[in-house]
Amino acid sequence: MTNLTGKVAIITGASRGIGRVTAEQLAGLGAKVVINYSSSPEQAGEAVRGIIAAGGEAAAIRADISKVSEVEQLFSETLALFGRIDILVNNAGLMITKPLLEITEADYEKQFSVNVKGTLFATQQAMKHMEQGGRIVNFSTSVNGQMFPAYSIYSATKGAVEQLTRQLAKEFGPKGITINAVAPGPVNTELFNAGKTEQQIEGMKKMNAMGRLGEPEDIANVIEFLVSESAQWVTGQTLRVNGGFI
Repeated sequence: MTNLTGKVAIITGASRGIGRVTAEQLAGLGAKVVINYSSSPEQAGEAVRGIIAAGGEAAAIRADISKVSEVEQLFSETLALFGRIDILVNNAGLMITKPLLEITEADYEKQFSVNVKGTLFATQQAMKHMEQGGRIVNFSTSVNGQMFPAYSIYSATKGAVEQLTRQLAKEFGPKGITINAVAPGPVNTELFNAGKTEQQIEGMKKMNAMGRLGEPEDIANVIEFLVSESAQWVTGQTLRVNGGFI
């Protein structure tokens, strides 16, 4: 079993969904966990209380990762609380799905500010503060291997994240820090299910080899591997975690 005792992990957008399950899982393996949130303090607090009740250590820190000053504050507060940073999971993300003719400049700015700018500048802070042998996990999407109407702007942001992941691997290499991305397929979360009909969801289930939606635990298990010592020779990669979706 992975042992993360003594490690400190920041998970952005971790008050719910995949981020929350990841935070709970890493805390269960011994890591001290920072649950970052932007607009859901109740859910973040609930997640922290659950981790502490299970014997772990956690804290919730508010920061809008689309704002560089708040990203910097997230890292400085983490260092003040726990004294070090070993793991960064850039989970926070935003999905706007619209046909091309309906996309506005505001949609573009909002989507790229969270998914690309937020990931980039959180990773920059990791470069400044992360311990030798640290681990960074970014989030892409398996949708990039498909051609879905209305997903163009969302997929563009995730394509950018995949390239950041690959291009930054050598910059982190001298410190023994790995940087990888996971690319989930459809996952049974509030974000994915919002606005979809039962028929649409059933159709998504049939697109993979397993005939079901992924669960947050399916993604968290792969993140656990990527932040472990067993993954020290894996960097600059995007792992598609999707049950054969693509």
